[in-house]
Parts: sequence; C-alpha cells; structure tokens
Amino acid sequence: MPVSGEAGAGPDEHARTGAPDAGPEAAGRPGGLGPAATTGIDVRVEDGRPGPTVAPAPAAATVLHALDGGVSWITLNRPEAMNAVTWDQRERVIALLAEASADPAVRAVVLTAAGRGFCAGADLRGTPAPARERVPGDVARTIRLGAQRLIAAVLDCEKPVIAAVNGTAAGIGAHLALACDLVLAADTATFIEVFVRRGLVPDGGGAYLLPRLVGPQRAKELMFFGDALTAADAERLGLVNRAVPAGELEALAKEWAGRLAAGPTRAVALTKQLVNASLDGDRATAFAAEAAAQEINMTTRDANEGVASFVERRSPKYEGR
Repeated sequence: MPVSGEAGAGPDEHARTGAPDAGPEAAGRPGGLGPAATTGIDVRVEDGRPGPTVAPAPAAATVLHALDGGVSWITLNRPEAMNAVTWDQRERVIALLAEASADPAVRAVVLTAAGRGFCAGADLRGTPAPARERVPGDVARTIRLGAQRLIAAVLDCEKPVIAAVNGTAAGIGAHLALACDLVLAADTATFIEVFVRRGLVPDGGGAYLLPRLVGPQRAKELMFFGDALTAADAERLGLVNRAVPAGELEALAKEWAGRLAAGPTRAVALTKQLVNASLDGDRATAFAAEAAAQEINMTTRDANEGVASFVERRSPKYEGR
C-alpha cells in the first residue's frame, strides 16, 4: 500500500510518558502495512530510567499511511518507544487528518499503532532544543499549538475516525484515542491518565473529553489517581465501544471502517459535528444546528440516493458525495 510524504514540523512539546518499559518489538499495522521501522529517540520510561538514544527517523517512517478501499490508515510507528509521539509525528498526523477531510476518496480513518503500545504520551526528547530561556506564556502556547491542535484535528476531521488501540494509551496517547469517534481496543490495552503521576495538570483536552464520556466524578477518579484502566473496564465505563481479543482487533477495525466507507459520508460528517457540539450549547442551539445540518445534507447526492432507494425498495449505493 502507498505511503504518503512527510508533513511539516511544528513547535516543541513538554514530555510526559507513562507507559511500562518500551521494548524492541516491531510489527506492522492492522491491515498489513509491513514491518515497523527501527527508529527511536531517548525516551524516559515508567521507572524513570532513560532508554537508548538513537537518531530520529523521518516522520514518514514513524507515522505510516495507506489508503485502502476508501479508508485512510494512520499508524504510529515507534514501537521501541511505545509510540511516544514526537513533534514531527504530531504534525504529520495533523496533516494526514486534514488531507482526509479534503479528499473525497477518503471515507473513513483508522488511527492505530505498531508494537505493544498505542501511544505512551508525548516525547520531549524528539523536539528541537528551545532557542531561549522559557518565559511565562511559553508553556500555555506550546500546549495550544501542540497537544491541543492534535486532539482538535481528530475532533474536527470531517471523516469518521476509528481508534484501534493495540496497547498502552497513556497521557496524550489516551486523549488521542478518546477523541476518536469510535474506539476499539485489544483486551491487552490499558488507558492511563498519567499526568498526576508527574505532578502535572491533564492537557491535550483530557478535562474536556473525559467528563463528556464518563461524567465528572469518574473523570476525577481517573485523573486524581492515575491508575491504569484495563480495556474491559474502559468498555464498562463507556470509554471504549468494544474490547476484543488482540487477534481480533484488526478484523473488527477493518469491518467497522469498511461499513463507514460504504455509508453516506457527508451525513456522517454532519452527524459528527452535531454530536460533538451537543454538550456545549442549549436545546435551541442544538435544534437550530440540527435543522441547518439537514438542510445542507439534503443537497448531497447520497441523501437523494437514500430517499430514492427507500421509495424504490432497493439498497442504497452511496458515493460519499
């Protein structure tokens, strides 16, 4: 499958990894993109010991991309670092999500990772050294331009995004998964709000996402204690749509992405917008947005096809337009 070119670079980001020791395991993404590249940067793992330092690889090697049957597969590919995300990886993921929004050939997106970890957080060691001493405002600006842009790129993508969580999702890695429209997890996966372990406030949209998914008290429990949450418990709480045996994750991600890719793409995009905005406004605003969305949707070919197929008593054939 084809691999797209590199995205541009962005500002640096503070580190906060929280996964178990990163190992040398390398594997391809669900769907057969092939072996993961041997790449990495010095990563501080759970017990505080620094990992091996090697030269960073190009973003195209550490974020794999392929378009398969209308599905854009985005694969984090630093398995030896538990896919702790660097600034250049972040920018590439953001760019690929923007491309998915703009490309009519893309009908759905799957975000996954190679190896044992989904994403162990953000990795400062892969960022450029600061040009000057830090001053007040730098941290907030870094978060706005970094972690928050990444999460916003998932929330704002005009195509449905499925997270196929193959392993540990910690810190910004957990938020990256939970920002997706649908979350599938291997039964070996864990979710960790690791920030409190480092004496940090959750960022990357965590305090926005979690209360909307599990309510404020459960969100506080997760963020106050930073305990690892199993995939089964995440499913029970409503953070995960399905927790399945690890060997079944690829097949289920392909099945769900295929169903989305065959559906009325613009209607799904407008539905995503309505649901994401539903908790931020009052009923009058929500009703007005719903009516406006249906007005826009009725100008699409797929809406006309859906109505025609119902009248003609046949299955619809959606084109994503």
